[in-house]
Amino acid sequence: MPGDARAPSAARRFVRSVLAAWNAHDLVTDDATLLVSELVTNAVVHAGTSVDLECRLDPAPGGNLVVEVTDHHPAREFRARPRRAGGDRGVPAHGGRGLRLVAELAETWGTAYRRTDKTVWFHLATRPPDTGTDNAAVCEQALLRDLRVAQILAPAPRTGPPARRLGDRGQHRALSFLAEASELLAGQFDEDMVASLATQLAVPRLADWCAVWLDGDGDGALGHAARPAARLSCVWHARESRVEPLRLVLQRTPPALPAAGGAAPWPYGPDGTALACRLVAGGRGVGTLLLGRDGPPAPGGDITALTEDFARRVALALASARQYTRQATISRILQRGLLPRGVAAIPGVDRAVVYEPRGDASAGGDFYDVFAVGGGRWCFALGDVCGSGPEAAVTTGLVRPWLRLLAKEGYGVADVLDRLNRMLGEEAAEAEAGSAPRFLSLLYGELTPRAGGARCTLASAGHPLPLLLRPDGSVRPVAAPQMLLGVVDEVGYRSETFDLAAGETLLCVTDGVTERKSGNRLFDDGDGLAAALAGCTGLTAEGVAARIRHAVHGFAPTPPDDDLALLVLRAE
Repeated sequence: MPGDARAPSAARRFVRSVLAAWNAHDLVTDDATLLVSELVTNAVVHAGTSVDLECRLDPAPGGNLVVEVTDHHPAREFRARPRRAGGDRGVPAHGGRGLRLVAELAETWGTAYRRTDKTVWFHLATRPPDTGTDNAAVCEQALLRDLRVAQILAPAPRTGPPARRLGDRGQHRALSFLAEASELLAGQFDEDMVASLATQLAVPRLADWCAVWLDGDGDGALGHAARPAARLSCVWHARESRVEPLRLVLQRTPPALPAAGGAAPWPYGPDGTALACRLVAGGRGVGTLLLGRDGPPAPGGDITALTEDFARRVALALASARQYTRQATISRILQRGLLPRGVAAIPGVDRAVVYEPRGDASAGGDFYDVFAVGGGRWCFALGDVCGSGPEAAVTTGLVRPWLRLLAKEGYGVADVLDRLNRMLGEEAAEAEAGSAPRFLSLLYGELTPRAGGARCTLASAGHPLPLLLRPDGSVRPVAAPQMLLGVVDEVGYRSETFDLAAGETLLCVTDGVTERKSGNRLFDDGDGLAAALAGCTGLTAEGVAARIRHAVHGFAPTPPDDDLALLVLRAE
């Protein structure tokens, strides 16, 4: 498993699935899941490496469950310390609560230090205790054990007046509730979804109803007198018929939420109690959690502590969701800036664009543009930056404005490529040592509309060659292959000119189309793209684009693993 926050959740799922397949007893599954979760968490936090988890059944009579958790942090010392069943349960003061839990629950356990890793192992009995002799004694022993485990995970405060505590089984249920809440909240990237999950987790386990307010944009730091205006994100009630009436009351007359949590006024019904918990993560307030009961207040002590622990998990999930949303918004804004705001209309020429970045990105390594340059001329470009991620985005952000500038300065197609190639070389020479080289493939052309079609001049620099479809269904390439841009300083690009007659279609694509894979085959093997285009006779530019896109997607059962872009120009 990876050495990050995903590991404990993955470990719990793995243990549950394995033990379910082995028909293990529920108590064994619960104990093993708890111990593995704690040990994997310790390994991630303290070792910071990937974690190996192994579960097996001991072939010896009795068939104990054997579990090993191994991290890969180097250690010089080798040590193993088994414990006999019923032996000393003490653990050195520096040991974490994970080892204290192992000492409490396992039949035997130990640690092994090696030069390259460390393993904590334990054995659990796979059979529940025999209840045929003294059922009451066995149940009492199990309750005492559960209480000791709960005290390890949530020790009682050493000072202050005694508080009423949860029952023995209640402690176990509380721990399961917090583990479930952490797992459900951790994977959410939308703050309103986090709020919705939080209210449904809290009701009815912690309260009869629950509401979450989210702070607005602003500082939100603790200690500031003014807090950003909060909005009511989600309301939930144990009786669903009361959800909307409660929401209306809270929206119309929201209670005064305390800045630091604590008691809050009861906003609904003739009587009841409410508890407000300020949601704080990293010293910044992100919202307020309000829990209400229709009857008298619940006992204090552990109930309040459990609520506060739950609120901390909600706050962390909200902070993570906000950070993700903020970064995703910035990324989308920057990515949208890499694309043209629109495709210029060309008199007498129908045009269509298909642009599908890989994954959820708004823009990828492919780019396109169609723009007017004056004097009755229009230019078009379709490019593919070599590489991916921020480096590719930077190159795209440079090339498209350069293209427009050079074209509007009056340079011809070949001259634009020559100058663009030199500019990329100069940019690479000024870049920091070790930075990725900036080179790309580009199809660039110029159209001059005229009676019966348009005059087209174009050049391909390391790009899939454009194809010309004639009304009779014949297809031919209309450019010669040349060197990628940014690889060699002095190349000397050449352009080609032809007439795009009425009814003829020019298809330009990136390698996301031609190199679409299905097993060992590529879409353009055996002139596959030309064959697909030949079947588009008589279609509009939009029709051709849709037909080619459908053919590319249908070529393999899996989604494309590269950016997909194509530009269609059809003389009318």
